[in-house]
Amino acid sequence: MNLKDLYIDFFIKKGHKQIPSAPVVPENDPSVLFNTAGMQPLIPYLMGQAHPYGTRLCDYQKCIRTNDLDSIGDTTHHTFFEMLGNWSLGDYFKDESISWSFEFLTKILKIPKERLAITVFAGNGTIPFDKVSYDKWISLGISEKRIVKTVDDNFWIAGETGPCGSDTEIFYFRSDDSIPDMFDPKDDRWVEIWNNVFMEFFKDKDGNVSELPKKNVDTGMGVERTTAILEGVNDNYLSSIWKDVIDLISNISGVKYEENKQSMRIIADHLRTAVFISADNAGIKPSNTDQGYILRRLIRRAIRHAFRLNIDIDSDWEQKIAKLIINKYKMYYKELEDNEKVVYDVLLSEKVKFNRTLEKGIKEFEKIVSNMEGDILNKELSFKLYDTYGFPIELTEELANEKNIKVDVEGFKQKFREHQEKSRMASQGKFKGGLAGNGEIETKYHTATHLLNAALKKVIGPDVHQKGSNITVDRMRFDFSCDHKLTDEEKNKVEILVNQWIKDGIDVKSLEMKKEEAIKSGAECMFIEKYPDIVTVYTIGNISKELCGGPHVKNTREIGIFKIVKEEASSSGVRRIKAIIE
Repeated sequence: MNLKDLYIDFFIKKGHKQIPSAPVVPENDPSVLFNTAGMQPLIPYLMGQAHPYGTRLCDYQKCIRTNDLDSIGDTTHHTFFEMLGNWSLGDYFKDESISWSFEFLTKILKIPKERLAITVFAGNGTIPFDKVSYDKWISLGISEKRIVKTVDDNFWIAGETGPCGSDTEIFYFRSDDSIPDMFDPKDDRWVEIWNNVFMEFFKDKDGNVSELPKKNVDTGMGVERTTAILEGVNDNYLSSIWKDVIDLISNISGVKYEENKQSMRIIADHLRTAVFISADNAGIKPSNTDQGYILRRLIRRAIRHAFRLNIDIDSDWEQKIAKLIINKYKMYYKELEDNEKVVYDVLLSEKVKFNRTLEKGIKEFEKIVSNMEGDILNKELSFKLYDTYGFPIELTEELANEKNIKVDVEGFKQKFREHQEKSRMASQGKFKGGLAGNGEIETKYHTATHLLNAALKKVIGPDVHQKGSNITVDRMRFDFSCDHKLTDEEKNKVEILVNQWIKDGIDVKSLEMKKEEAIKSGAECMFIEKYPDIVTVYTIGNISKELCGGPHVKNTREIGIFKIVKEEASSSGVRRIKAIIE
């Protein structure tokens, strides 16, 4: 059994239910482009909503983080990764959570406790030292010298207010050196492998902290990092998760891994992430905005590094790598097999487009050089080649060397750092996850999407189906299947219908039932495979019946006035409505 199977089997035996991995593209969560952590899809349940699977849950979750994209190429960072998690929703707490973590590591994974170290919350002026966790670790045989009390690194809160609490982090000594008696968290040889978060307090907007009546446990363990540790390698890309992919890239390029590790790591990482994004049922395609922009950037960066390895870009190299990745993961994630052709088409289409861009870039380079004064290509021009045409600085240098021209590399790096900082500042909101995005206005928009879906079916026809949605505090966006641009008359009818239902004050009711029964009863849903066996069905009179994770208003009159702002094409056969509530 591999790590994922061992983990799930262990926690099922401890009374947990396995829940399916959520899609990599979150539904109705504008705070992030992708699911960035195992807990993110569980936010409504951590906030108090009852989970249909009960109070003890476990899973392996697909996650994507791109805020440190430029770190990819080292031994440990990945844009796509899998997170193992187990949760208690008001059930067990610190004693069981810590005991089971220790048991799994030492008994199931056979890690000697001598290689483990711990951090716990030291306490601050408001919340006390986590003596319960500290004493528990001592009782399990962890030496006092291997437990460090910290403040900043062992306290968790999502944003400024909300549920919060201490956490205890578990570290592994990842080195062949003698294990020091004293644990120093700043010593890079100690690597964090598991984090147990204990949500036991609530912090309000005035900074007051009170104890929660219902306490939750949220844990997370990275599959890639832990696998590398278990297999005794200090480079994640030498573990069984990556080795066959790296070997294939080496065979395609004719270059040994030791000769060009960075480019091979980037190709392997970026194509794996691109496969999971393009296979997601949200239907993301390369574009210049949001998730599509990330997908485009990943594919093009992989192509640039393939170029560096002298891979024939026009060959089917990316298809071979994608096929290997799909075969590795399809037993765990069904959408990879279902959307296999979509993945290949996305990769090929973007490669063809980027090859054209490369050709244009080379023509632009020739034009720049012919108009140059002197023999140094300045930072503005070299950065233009990077930003507009995707030229890595190495490619610009190579072309310049052929013409005996030097490149202001340091100046380019300065421009690149400035660009990074601007991008980071601009995307902070996009990548800031947490227990947010489900306030009063978002709740109204959630219910309004159900009414809009029902209205479109009445006005356009029963074959209309939801293809995606996105909600912010300012507006809702709704994608639906439709083969034509809506007429003004159709838009007007839809708007009138939705507002009539709101005015009618219809109760919104929820009922838990088996997924098969829900479908048989006529309940509609998007991405049926992501739902557990027991689902929540929301019914709005005889107008709408849908599977949904919520949240929703109790009565339609709470919504307000619905207004369509824009109707446009989203992709082939899919239209998009943007609407607001006044």
